[in-house]
Amino acid sequence: MHVGILTGGGDCPGLNAVIRAVTLALINEAGARVTGIHRGFLGLLTRESRRLDPDAVVGILSQGGTILGTHNRCDPFHYFGANGADASGQALAYARELGLDALVVIGGDGTMAIAHGFHKLGLPVVGVPKTIDNDLCHTDRSFGFDSAVAVVAEALDRLETTARSHGRVMIAETMGRYAGWIALEGGMAGAADIILLPEQPFQLEAVAQRCREREGREGHTLICIAEGAKPVGGSLTVAATIADSPDPLRLGGVGALLQHQLQPLIQSEIRATLLGHVQRGGSPTPFDRVLATRFGWHAAQLVRRGDFGRMVTLSGSEISSVRIEDVANKNRPVPNDHSLLLAARGLGISLGA
Repeated sequence: MHVGILTGGGDCPGLNAVIRAVTLALINEAGARVTGIHRGFLGLLTRESRRLDPDAVVGILSQGGTILGTHNRCDPFHYFGANGADASGQALAYARELGLDALVVIGGDGTMAIAHGFHKLGLPVVGVPKTIDNDLCHTDRSFGFDSAVAVVAEALDRLETTARSHGRVMIAETMGRYAGWIALEGGMAGAADIILLPEQPFQLEAVAQRCREREGREGHTLICIAEGAKPVGGSLTVAATIADSPDPLRLGGVGALLQHQLQPLIQSEIRATLLGHVQRGGSPTPFDRVLATRFGWHAAQLVRRGDFGRMVTLSGSEISSVRIEDVANKNRPVPNDHSLLLAARGLGISLGA
């Protein structure tokens, strides 16, 4: 058996843990040969790969990023961009030239859409869910998310000391695209006073009112805002547009915009911090190392059983799998009745309403 592995989309902590688990499980339990594809699906077009053996994955469990490299813009079915040429045949030819019996694809919803396309063309595929945004359907958690939340919580801890010392409103802007999971859990863990999510459009006056109330009591306010958050009747804050990308909108800057709009309404001085890519970097948390390892081992079992066209998932504490086509290009927002939202309201945290 000859199995390929690639990492697609953005990087995140835990990718190397999956690569290690898949490689070791397939070699030790199936006597398989394992090949890593460089830079995601782009490597199938540029014909870049390397052999993975036990020596190749020594010491990578705790490393952030991916030893294989990744790419968040290359879709061989639209190379590059929505109007690009279909180069999937070229990519498939290289996979066949390598003699791959299966391909393990680690990525988010866009990566799973591409993986599903290759599965339909006859390349046996198994998916592993990866995104710091935690917005993949049919899995309670994706690895990388816990590590991102830890970064946000630490940042809020640090910002709170400055807010308290100077009597300021401190705004921390998180990643998350169109879902508010990072801001919600990071805000809860970091004791934010106000948490603003894409799923809950906020009223600027409601945010200002909470800040004014705290001016007279605690003297400072901590706001955690997701990059996809927007006011009622407002629009997304777009930092850039990448025309040839599968997801052309790059969100960012909503924290600075909120600072500008909020400052005339309150007395306290306001500062905004864009956390940005520090949420993606660094070593994975122990939780993410274990989850990524579990995902990798279960992906190897799907390959061994010939159970292709599926992505491993976490439901509660159990690992299972779903059809990749049920995940591809789909988003999982924070439900309006989610228990964390109910808890936040019960604790007196403002959601901007």
